[in-house]
Amino acid sequence: VQLQASGGGLVQAGGSLRLSCAASIRTFSSYYMGWFRQPPGKERQFVAAVGWSSGSTYYADDVLGRFTISRDNAKNTVYLQMNTLKPEDTAVYYCAAVVPRTGWSLRRGDEYHYWGQGTLVTVSS
Repeated sequence: VQLQASGGGLVQAGGSLRLSCAASIRTFSSYYMGWFRQPPGKERQFVAAVGWSSGSTYYADDVLGRFTISRDNAKNTVYLQMNTLKPEDTAVYYCAAVVPRTGWSLRRGDEYHYWGQGTLVTVSS
């Protein structure tokens, strides 16, 4: 299984970026997909997750209303549309995949089975 994240870059505050994560998973639609980020010098943080379809989405409080997660099961790809970016959004962003199970938490990174390599997002003030 491989997850390939892309779309990061340098953007001014208030701008937008769209991250993509292409997954080489035969049963992609069986996985929940998440985005996490690690700001410089900080711990990894949950950003957003999507269930088996784009109809079930979950967000961290500080990105709710600005970020949108979605997936295209036909393309084995998950997206993170990031709008109204702030300098505090600067981080390496990682996509991750998990098969959900009873009692798990989609906000916990250690629940996820597979991780991408990360893509750097830098938001300048």
